[in-house]
Amino acid sequence: MVILVGIDEAGFGPLLGPLVVSSSTFSLPHNLLTSDLWQILRKSISYSRKGLAGRLLITDSKKAYSKSIGIKHLQRTVLTALKYLGKEPATLTELLDILSPSSLERLRVYPWYEDIEEHTVSIDAADKNIASAVLADDLGSNGIELLDLKSCCLDVAYYNKMVAAVKNKANVLFSATCRLIKSAYDNFAGDDLQIVVDRQGGRVHYRKNLQRMFDGMELKILRESPASSSYELQAGNKAMRVHFVIGADRRFLPVSLASMVSKYLRELLISNLNRYFIGFSTDLKPTAGYWKDGLRFIEEIKTNLPDVRFDSDQLIRSR
Repeated sequence: MVILVGIDEAGFGPLLGPLVVSSSTFSLPHNLLTSDLWQILRKSISYSRKGLAGRLLITDSKKAYSKSIGIKHLQRTVLTALKYLGKEPATLTELLDILSPSSLERLRVYPWYEDIEEHTVSIDAADKNIASAVLADDLGSNGIELLDLKSCCLDVAYYNKMVAAVKNKANVLFSATCRLIKSAYDNFAGDDLQIVVDRQGGRVHYRKNLQRMFDGMELKILRESPASSSYELQAGNKAMRVHFVIGADRRFLPVSLASMVSKYLRELLISNLNRYFIGFSTDLKPTAGYWKDGLRFIEEIKTNLPDVRFDSDQLIRSR
């Protein structure tokens, strides 16, 4: 069996809101490693919103979410996948406790996250039960198992602290990604462990960064090209292969699922930020947190809500 891990982020570019990096972990037969898992699992999963017919949408999160669609597909897919794993969070706090428990204590000091215990997360129970059962049957009949979903949620103040320490937001993203890689290595490296990361930016060479993050492990370069870069890391009898691939969120189902988990968690937290400030003035237009609109949002807060105090280090991300 192969352990296949997909890693992707949401929120690398914005001015407001957290950066979330997530992983999804599957076990599958060796002969399916290079197969199209959307085709293999076509009874329960679809890559496209068209013709879903009750199946789960697992795709690049940019195709699963928009202002007009909202979070419905993200929410249905993530909560159904968690149901398959035996986990059924009812609130945002419970969801964070499952996906990114280390972030909860940090988030509680933000005024806009104080009431996340009251933020419910749910879909139709009957639909979730059916979709989860169909997914379980489809996975099982193909010898595949979803093993884990995990996130690294970097709230703004923590993100700013990391940027100040490493002087580069790309290094912050890489550090968060490596936390998830190490978690997979610690938990699953007894098997053939393959980790696929959606590549950000134009970086091709990762040897030095990986050696710095995984000091003491032997590293072998398998391939470095504009399309993908692959490495083997080994310590004793434990090894893993890590692949940084352009467009991985469109080519590998585990990466697409990780993309959706990241986007879902980020959107829930952004909605709490909007709810907090709009609670002071309904004239305030909500924001998705990206730079231009984020600047507009900050300016409107300062202009329309002069008496509302906030910690800039909790609200505004460093470049």
